[in-house]
Amino acid sequence: MSEVSQGASVDPDAPVDAAPMQSELDRKINRLFPGAVVRKDLVKAVKGNAIVPSYVLEYLLGQYAASNDEATIQAGIDTVRRILADHYVHRNQSELVKSTIRERGRHRIIDKVTATLNEKDDVYQAEFANLGIKGVLVEPATIKAHPKLLVGGVWCICDIEYFHSEDPRVVPWILGSIKPIQLSNFDNKGYLAARREFTTDEWIDLLVQSVGFNPELFGRRAKLIQLVRLIPFVERNYNLIELGPKGTGKSHIFSEFSPHGMLISGGEVTVPKLFVNNANGRIGLVGYWDVVAFDEFAGKKKRTDRALVDIMKNYMANKSFSRGVESLGAEASMVFVGNTSHTVPYMLKHSDLFDELPESYHDSAYLDRLHHYIPGWEVDTIRGEMFSRGYGFVVDYIAEVLKSMRSQDYSDRYQKHFSLSSDISTRDRDAIHKTFSGLMKILYPHGEAAPEEIEEILRFAIEGRKRVKDQILRIDSTMADVKFGYLDRSGSWHPVSTLEEDEYPAYYHRERQERSESAGGTVGPRVGAVVSTGHDETSDKHAQVAEAPLFEGHREFQENQRGVSFATLLVPYLRGADHITITDPYIRQFHQARNLMELIQGIAAAKDPADEVNVKLITTENKDEDKLRKQLEYLLKIKQGVAAGGINFDVTFDDTIHDRSIITNAGWKILLGRGLDIFQYVTGDAFDLAARLQEYRQVRAFGVTYIRERE
Repeated sequence: MSEVSQGASVDPDAPVDAAPMQSELDRKINRLFPGAVVRKDLVKAVKGNAIVPSYVLEYLLGQYAASNDEATIQAGIDTVRRILADHYVHRNQSELVKSTIRERGRHRIIDKVTATLNEKDDVYQAEFANLGIKGVLVEPATIKAHPKLLVGGVWCICDIEYFHSEDPRVVPWILGSIKPIQLSNFDNKGYLAARREFTTDEWIDLLVQSVGFNPELFGRRAKLIQLVRLIPFVERNYNLIELGPKGTGKSHIFSEFSPHGMLISGGEVTVPKLFVNNANGRIGLVGYWDVVAFDEFAGKKKRTDRALVDIMKNYMANKSFSRGVESLGAEASMVFVGNTSHTVPYMLKHSDLFDELPESYHDSAYLDRLHHYIPGWEVDTIRGEMFSRGYGFVVDYIAEVLKSMRSQDYSDRYQKHFSLSSDISTRDRDAIHKTFSGLMKILYPHGEAAPEEIEEILRFAIEGRKRVKDQILRIDSTMADVKFGYLDRSGSWHPVSTLEEDEYPAYYHRERQERSESAGGTVGPRVGAVVSTGHDETSDKHAQVAEAPLFEGHREFQENQRGVSFATLLVPYLRGADHITITDPYIRQFHQARNLMELIQGIAAAKDPADEVNVKLITTENKDEDKLRKQLEYLLKIKQGVAAGGINFDVTFDDTIHDRSIITNAGWKILLGRGLDIFQYVTGDAFDLAARLQEYRQVRAFGVTYIRERE
């Protein structure tokens, strides 16, 4: 079971929650993709205790409930529930279903079907996973039409007949008909024409909702990370790895999203299962599936087959494998997902970001075949409120869209505007091209993207490959260092860094620093790097930062970056001031008021206890009467709460303000691009470290400018 699908069971007869208020985007989605989209919370409503992939349920919902009319949706849900109740085979009810087939003579079921060739009798035979029957004869024409039955199995709607024979060797079960649960075709021109009607932001939100998540709870970078998981479905022979903490939904897409993907446990991988069985010449999973994903791939002590590693390395590099003297090609993308047990700074300090892999895979030659490394530690642990109640594509529809684009190549679409560094090797270039091509096909299938949109995904593609290559350099010092970046048409150079490189520069560049020092050189701090390495262990650190000359100029912080706090970002510039004016038009909601309170807390902790500081807030009033009442309540609580710390807090409302800044009478002016609202969502859980310490929160993308106002 994938990480996302775990949780409490749902009563299949419970009424569906009241329909959520449709957004403008939901109405647009239904208008432009009629019959191809479904409300995403319906899957949970109809699933009940059925251990069945989401794409099976959405296939049925797409048949009966792909509408924005509430009466149609409710009728469709009732129909799907009835179909599941009458035809889905629960394992604990298999004997009852078999009895039903016997008594009726014929019955339709929904089950996972796997076929094998019985060489002795020269016949194909099917096995039904939940029904628990095997040896059912299958016509060769059925196998020819649906070859995936031979490798891993396929969810199908089947008619099963029963005919008992006196011959004990004859299986009484007869396969009357079989229909795999997946879309047979779609209108490609209509899909591209409808894409043109969406802005990029709207399209990204539609795709995120199609995956099953609420885009309002994800920043731009977090959305792109989710969508990178789709690249193996749209790009041939794409090699992707994601390592990160448990519970972040790493395996969800590969088990639930598409009938063209196969998720297997990392411990179940064998050469015959994956590539070829030399005993009978039968091709393995890579010959039939678009994506083969290895779950639970991490684990240093896991035993691995060295021969498998060698074959896998060859396949990932050359798209081929050997069957005896014959060389065979395949198009399956390879995905490796696994859990990490240490924090990013720990891995960077003591080993590398591939630290959790089994020893045989912790090999530079294997790792160099990976096209992109998704930083799983940036992905939030899945929470209930993260699931979407909006409309998204029926998953087998978008799965067919992605499959249809696998033969297309968008890798050169950036070259009108940008060029890669000549320092980048052929293998690095190929990896960047494949990620870029995949994201272009997902986000801009119509081929129309502005230069800044192309630049965004080009940087993202470069970063994912750089993450791979930088860690390989830690493992194999003989590999040449690479300058990752690109040139624009004017010839200006744009370096690309990874987020963890910006967060923990001292640990990230440790290997290079040691090599440089051993050669008699020195390595200074990176330009634009955060002063803190991410975690303020003691108040002494704050004192050390304060003693250093304060930075003047502009800094940019990337989305999902950690290690940022008001204590290092703002408080050092506010020391010594007794009049501080904070201008921020959006101190309205609880989290915004909490941010303000945390800043004032930092001011109080930094000043002499005998001093008093006057803090003035200039903000705007909430126009909604009920929300204004809450806003005033928050601000009054702040005023009352900070008085004990020698802070005199006052508020002025001004509906004309737009800029965000902090000005002190000690000579500093700070321009805040996002105001104080720089942190992403955190729970209010008292046992969540991110709720208590800002350094452990992920930030939104923002900039800050420090200006020394000299007399």
